[in-house]
Amino acid sequence: MLYYFLTFLYVFVCLMLLMVVLLQQGKGGDMASAFGGGSSQTAFGARGGATLLTKLTTVFAVLFMLGALALAIIGQRGPSSIVGGTTAPAPVSSAPKVPATPAAQRPAPAPPQQPSTPVAQPPAAPK
Repeated sequence: MLYYFLTFLYVFVCLMLLMVVLLQQGKGGDMASAFGGGSSQTAFGARGGATLLTKLTTVFAVLFMLGALALAIIGQRGPSSIVGGTTAPAPVSSAPKVPATPAAQRPAPAPPQQPSTPVAQPPAAPK
């Protein structure tokens, strides 16, 4: 809930900053001063006192930066993944399995079984 409120407040500050910057009057920066035709003796042109719009620009710029930082910190929820709730599969080992008992103690394998069906004998030759 706090995140959505801060997001709404941040968007409002962004719109207000945009409006305040666009409402300000230029500081004598027309085309003539761009090519050295400015009549002012100062290095960066004539400067008057700070107006209300200049002070509001500073306030909204600071709120803009602090809001961006706050939303970045609150919005960070740690490393997450779409498979975060599943368990990892068992690791597959490529090494052969070693029996728990040594070869001398293992029982001998059973001999192969004889087939239960009799094998047909070829017919005997006449005498």
